[in-house]
Amino acid sequence: QVQLVESGGGLVQAGGSLRLSCAASGSIFSINTMGWHRQAPGKQRELVAIITSGGNTNYVDSVKGRFTISRDNAKNTVYLQMNSLKPEDTAVYYCNARITTAQAISRMDTLWGQGTQVTVSS
Repeated sequence: QVQLVESGGGLVQAGGSLRLSCAASGSIFSINTMGWHRQAPGKQRELVAIITSGGNTNYVDSVKGRFTISRDNAKNTVYLQMNSLKPEDTAVYYCNARITTAQAISRMDTLWGQGTQVTVSS
């Protein structure tokens, strides 16, 4: 089975930095778009950043200039470098990916990681 596992969350002060990682494992044929979402307490989950297989990126306005999404296709891993963190960035961050498995190469599935907590204090 294919799964996504996030890591790198933690507690930092405002202005600090964190780097999140998400590694895909299993019988993978190909990985297409990968991205990060976040969900703060009492709020809906929102898209933070996405990156295509070709390296094109998009970000939600609130993180532009501060966050950078990247990927290492050889390692089946996507990263989110978060700089100049603000208290409003506090949330559980979830990795997701559009993946074609080796067992069903004619279709694409959406997978989600378990989430990693990011807390930014003032």
